[in-house]
Amino acid sequence: KIATAPWVKRTKEMLQAMGSENSSVTVAFVSDSRIRELNQRFRGIDKATDVLSFPAEEERQLGDIAISIETAARQAKENGLTLNGEIAQLILHGLLHLSGYDHETDNGEMNKEELRLRKKLAL
Repeated sequence: KIATAPWVKRTKEMLQAMGSENSSVTVAFVSDSRIRELNQRFRGIDKATDVLSFPAEEERQLGDIAISIETAARQAKENGLTLNGEIAQLILHGLLHLSGYDHETDNGEMNKEELRLRKKLAL
């Protein structure tokens, strides 16, 4: 079970650091099976993943982020991070996607911005 209140505060801090303090986002913590369903439905990839982002149509609502807690826990262990540290990085990654970044096509711009914000936010 994930306590949501600290993540609301942390996500607001991330939005502020990105210059998007007037925007809102929904973050859902889900199981591997649920994120696999979402990944199959929206990306045609039949496997679990760590984070998915779904942009919104409204200007002030950036969109929705789904994070697999099971995958986050595995990755945290593999990367020598706490679960909270991994979740924070996944939320930031999702926020960057919702802000228009795409690490598959932007020649490292998303990675640079993610590293800058991790440093700024002490992630």
